Amino acid sequence: QVQLVESGGGLVQAGGSLRLSCAASGRTFSNYAMGWFRQAPGKEREFVAVISRGGGNRDYADSVKGRFTISRDNAKSTVYLQMDGLKTGDTSNYYCAASENYVSDNLRSRRKYAYWGQGAQVTVSS
Repeated sequence: QVQLVESGGGLVQAGGSLRLSCAASGRTFSNYAMGWFRQAPGKEREFVAVISRGGGNRDYADSVKGRFTISRDNAKSTVYLQMDGLKTGDTSNYYCAASENYVSDNLRSRRKYAYWGQGAQVTVSS
């Protein structure tokens, strides 16, 4: 099993930046691809970004490409989401997730993730 805990959420103005962190415990962190999803009230949970086990392969949703950067530090069992140029439309609860599958298997689908954190709220004001 893998336990995931997000941190770093908060309130920022449009155009600002935040960095989310997700700390993992319970299993060997490097055995999992790590993803970020987000869910706004009344909306489906949507894919944001994913990073491969070794960090060499990444994928982003078109809505965040060029603004968000996913990274990981396997020595610290932590995955990050650097969010720059934030827009009001980015306001959501952000979740990290762990997958035993591979980026090449299409990890944009939430069905590919076995473990989920409880979420971190990000609010972007105008």
